[in-house]
Amino acid sequence: MTITLRPGSTVMFTGDSITDGARRASEDGLGFGYPPRVAAGWGRLHPDRPVTWLNTGIAGHKVSDLEARWRTDVLDARPDVVTVLVGVNDTGWQTTAPDGRPIPAAEFAAGYDRLLAPLAAAGTELILVEPFLLAVGGTVRAGHGVVDDAVRKLWRADLDEKIDAVHGLARAYDAHLLAADAMFTGLAGRTGPEYWSADGVHPTDAGHAALAEAWLRLVE
Repeated sequence: MTITLRPGSTVMFTGDSITDGARRASEDGLGFGYPPRVAAGWGRLHPDRPVTWLNTGIAGHKVSDLEARWRTDVLDARPDVVTVLVGVNDTGWQTTAPDGRPIPAAEFAAGYDRLLAPLAAAGTELILVEPFLLAVGGTVRAGHGVVDDAVRKLWRADLDEKIDAVHGLARAYDAHLLAADAMFTGLAGRTGPEYWSADGVHPTDAGHAALAEAWLRLVE
């Protein structure tokens, strides 16, 4: 089943820096990542069905951060469709931030569930995007510190549990799942991961385009 966007629908993207995309510096407030590519692609394919596009992503945010601002940034806008991409910050900063702490998958899932429950009750269509991590090699700077192969291996094991949690929530809420981690793994097998993300976390232009194309396949 796909989501049907009707004229006048309101579609919101929210999450962390991948969604944020420096949105405050953009004229339309959508940033420079995958959300404006989705909006442009939809407009090209469906000029007869104008849609209102909103972006409330904030760089560095975890599930707990989204929860703190969920009412004002998401629920009060009464969106018809909400896309959530969150999780890599719930995974990564425990190994790079001085004050970081492990966030168990159960805690991540419980907080994420509290985000989705009021939307589902309101009849909002949900698109949950897998958090992802590309297996780039070497040492790169990401967020609060330096990430090397050893750190990335820890992230991978932890993130897999968070991805499983997102899958469980998608089933529980009959939400649409955008399998971004699986998608990028497949794409990287043909080109190498750096083509899609220089640091393994933040997509390149090509990576954002791939996310947008995958999103558009979920709607009609």
